[in-house]
Amino acid sequence: MFDHEKFDHYPFEEIPLEQDLYLMDEKFLNEYEKMMSHFLSNPQNNDYEPVGYVSFVAARKILANSVELSWYANVSVRFHEVSIILTKENFVRCIGCWQYGEKPIIFVNGDWLNSLYARSFSVFAMVDAIGVKQYLEEDKLTTAMLCSLRDRIDALASEYPSVSFISFADSLLLKSNWSVGAHDNDVTYSYEPELFVKLSAEISTIYQECLGLPTYSVITQGQNSYYDDNLLHISDSKNHISLNSLGIPFAQLMDIEHTARAKIRAKEHSPAEVYMDSQYYNSLNFKLDFEKREQPKASYSTKMVSKDCEYYFNSAATIMDNLRTEC
Repeated sequence: MFDHEKFDHYPFEEIPLEQDLYLMDEKFLNEYEKMMSHFLSNPQNNDYEPVGYVSFVAARKILANSVELSWYANVSVRFHEVSIILTKENFVRCIGCWQYGEKPIIFVNGDWLNSLYARSFSVFAMVDAIGVKQYLEEDKLTTAMLCSLRDRIDALASEYPSVSFISFADSLLLKSNWSVGAHDNDVTYSYEPELFVKLSAEISTIYQECLGLPTYSVITQGQNSYYDDNLLHISDSKNHISLNSLGIPFAQLMDIEHTARAKIRAKEHSPAEVYMDSQYYNSLNFKLDFEKREQPKASYSTKMVSKDCEYYFNSAATIMDNLRTEC
């Protein structure tokens, strides 16, 4: 197949990096080859016809048995980038034609591609109270205060059944699942990241009113390895709770917090109310006149992604004031 001399063939190890690519189900491979071969043999007839359906991606790094991809899950109503892994076993071939502006297409296993569009992903947020250590040293925390905090969080959680709320020590962990969906399945696009900025502001108010302490939040989103499970797992014996969370966005929560603490101590940037991984931040529906790229940001590293990442930091009010009203 793809014998015409103008086809560009890219073995797995030579998938082009840092440029626009397409993903396509291997079931369209024969049809695409037939159409392109006919077009390349008679380009003057302008017989090019789109074949199949494509997903927009960019390759970031080739690993031993996989490739890191940025998958653009939505390019119509928001800029929504998600880091995913394509394993070598699900790679079929990569074909392009630079002479006619045909971007390389990565043909992949159809079951893998279908699962990508059918699975659920996650948004995570960690809200942490500031000043608890001093409160403990001065014995300022009372049972009444902590019960009041717990009751208020209970009430807030009841308003948002699609979000899990996990309290531990002086922190609160939030998680919500979302899906992409596709034209040929009954899964719908359900990503609403703006909710987590709103929740972080509401939770900050609750901590302030119940404990007299401010908070900060860290928010991420992306692929979660528990993509076929519920928000939470609670064992039959009721003494094991699993957040069903493992993957890039969960790891990023801790990495962003660790990096931000270090940079604040080093006076590289000021403390903020909300820290957001850039993929989450860029996916928010901001007003068109808001200079989102000019807002404070810093780099950080995570073991789950080969290149350095970035987080934006700001006040919750600034973010919320500059979201589109329909959000």
